[in-house]
Amino acid sequence: MTKLNVDMVNAMSAARCNVNVTTSSRLHMGFFDLNGGLGRKFGSIGLSLQAPVTSLKIRPSETFTAEGEGAERAIKIAQQVASHLRIDGGVHIQLDQVIPEHSGLGSGTQLSLAVGMAMSALYRCNLTVNDIALFTQRGTRSGIGLGTFATGGLIVDGGRAPTSPVPPVIARAEFPEVWPILLIFDKGHSGVHGTHELSAFQKLPIFPEASATLLCRQVLMRALPAIAERDLPAFGHAIQTLQSVTGDYFAPVQGGGRYTSPLVAKVLSQLQANGVHCFGQSSWGPTGFAVFENQLEAETQLNQLNATFGHEQNLEFVLTKANNQPSQIVVSQE
Repeated sequence: MTKLNVDMVNAMSAARCNVNVTTSSRLHMGFFDLNGGLGRKFGSIGLSLQAPVTSLKIRPSETFTAEGEGAERAIKIAQQVASHLRIDGGVHIQLDQVIPEHSGLGSGTQLSLAVGMAMSALYRCNLTVNDIALFTQRGTRSGIGLGTFATGGLIVDGGRAPTSPVPPVIARAEFPEVWPILLIFDKGHSGVHGTHELSAFQKLPIFPEASATLLCRQVLMRALPAIAERDLPAFGHAIQTLQSVTGDYFAPVQGGGRYTSPLVAKVLSQLQANGVHCFGQSSWGPTGFAVFENQLEAETQLNQLNATFGHEQNLEFVLTKANNQPSQIVVSQE
């Protein structure tokens, strides 16, 4: 990709503007082809959430500065984008809310896209989400976060071929917002990330082709039709199959179990015993999730969890819903 130059008119316009971006967290519900024998590897399914969110404001500045949680990461991202755009000067980033880091909810990707797309809007560069992903080395294995930023909803990506810049989104569906979603946080754990994540993939054995075949069929012939027909038990069956097969495969590099956090595992075990259809771990965790058919079921299950686990200081439960809207990018004049 050729580097873009910001002309003087755009730079002068940017000096009088600021850009606000709000983007949502996402659930990564599982990979379905870790074998890669057909020439494409990974492939994943996930969805956008209404909460938590990353919300920030960017304005031009002589240097790169930021305030709020995640400031150092935001500055590094802005410098990467500016280098590709050959922008003189910097930006100031005000971080009002951020998705928790290393929780399995896509915080790094959403922050990168929020900063990058804000700078694109500020300097009228008309960059795409995929452009920003390439500039900031995001979407290397999963395209879920790119898809949820762009459109919201339930996303399926097609994995990566050797020539793929980022995993393409191959399906997008409206996820029922009447299905409440419970997030299960363990503040005492963090998910595998960075160099540990790279090392983890290198240590794992070849994923069985038969397992990849099974999981691809679960996504195509069970999960997606179930969303179209609003059939949570069938959707949950597909997600449980992905979670069990990939969770057991990743167990040696995420603490020895299907889930990263033993506490989250206990919560999910209780939900399963209570007959909940759809639950699991998002990405490398530690955050767990469960999807319910209605608000009454969600509140009933949550009350039972609070009664059982209320003494656990590191556990936090948050009820949210799916987000079927793209990220919000608003340019305003100072």
